[in-house]
Amino acid sequence: MALERQAFWQYPDPAIALTTDGDRELYFLCKRLIDVVLTVLLLLLLLPLMVVIAVAITLDTPGPVFFVQERVGVRRRSEQGRTFWETRTFPFYKFRSMAAGADQSLHAEHVRAFVEGRVNAVEGGKAKFKLAHDPRVTRVGRILRRTSLDELPQLFNVLKGEMSLVGPRPVPTYEVAQYRESDTERLMALPGITGLWQVGGRGEVPFSEMIRMDRDYVRNQTVWLDLKILVATLPAVLSGRGAR
Repeated sequence: MALERQAFWQYPDPAIALTTDGDRELYFLCKRLIDVVLTVLLLLLLLPLMVVIAVAITLDTPGPVFFVQERVGVRRRSEQGRTFWETRTFPFYKFRSMAAGADQSLHAEHVRAFVEGRVNAVEGGKAKFKLAHDPRVTRVGRILRRTSLDELPQLFNVLKGEMSLVGPRPVPTYEVAQYRESDTERLMALPGITGLWQVGGRGEVPFSEMIRMDRDYVRNQTVWLDLKILVATLPAVLSGRGAR
């Protein structure tokens, strides 16, 4: 299966170190254990479906099966009792839902408008993270986005330790380039496939509310909270709210 890789603007300082107090090694160990066990089980269960999706994408439009884009993540390291979240970029996997070679500048401009609070004016009074009626999306891609099945390849990101099942949404470099310093607190956790924003707002809240939800998660993350978010993810996906 071929990979299509897209990378855009560089994050201003990918080596910046973000810190958080406290030694939470037990939590991080449990979180990683849950990630690995559940991800392996999900891959075994969903592998036939993923093969069907790959075939459907191939038959629908020419191009690679996967869309790969550089996203901003973090890696954790501890020194003298303090935990450091060091920002980095990583290859983020999705099933391709757009025409191969689609211009990504359209989404970059939309994200800039979302961060600046200008999306409301063009989306009928509602904050929309995703583009409405995106002309780049394929027929199969519309189904994948509506059902969130395009996100399944991120399970491989979780196995690689670049993501977690639960955490803040992983963002493109061109979104982080728009952040104020206070917004970077949302980066102090491994990015996740699902999270408070996904189950609570799912693309229908303004940027400031998304940041607030992610800050709440970063400051209050526990195994119990992670499990509650995982349980809440299924009804959020089935409702289709905010998905395109």
